[in-house]
Amino acid sequence: MSAASSSFQLARVVMTTAVLAALAMPAMAQAVPDTENGRYTLAPMSGGFARLDTRTGVVSHCTDKGHGWACYALPDERAALDTEIGRLQTENEKLKTQLAAREPTPDKTQEALPKADSLKPDGKIAAPKTDEPKTADANRNRIEIPLPSDHDMDRVMSFVERAWRRLIEMAARVQRDVSGKI
Repeated sequence: MSAASSSFQLARVVMTTAVLAALAMPAMAQAVPDTENGRYTLAPMSGGFARLDTRTGVVSHCTDKGHGWACYALPDERAALDTEIGRLQTENEKLKTQLAAREPTPDKTQEALPKADSLKPDGKIAAPKTDEPKTADANRNRIEIPLPSDHDMDRVMSFVERAWRRLIEMAARVQRDVSGKI
């Protein structure tokens, strides 16, 4: 065998191997379904399962309708929230620029307080108010609530005790009924 024919055969073998490997790659890629490799995560949910696509972040609700399982994508609230956040950030920036464009106001805590009542025409200081009513009409509007007597307190305590005993008796009956059925 000559060197030319052996290199030709070697090139032929390498070329055939490369073609077979290229043809086998798509078949190997399709052999593993998407549920394997952890693409989807399932969690129990009322009426079926919640399916999370870990690649795209889409959440679906999967139910068995009797003729097979069907998954329906749940509405994505994140897009609406992102839109609202963007709108609020823009509005916040506008308000900050408007506030910065205003003339600075003096600090009101540094100003002296007026000594006279500015609402009265004569400028005199008003007399301090007392808590005592000055007329009989003011006495009529006052509400006084008397404290309960000892007799009233005894009646309330006996009522609460009877209600508590009834509650405990009912709980004991329920417990006996449940333990008898098990």
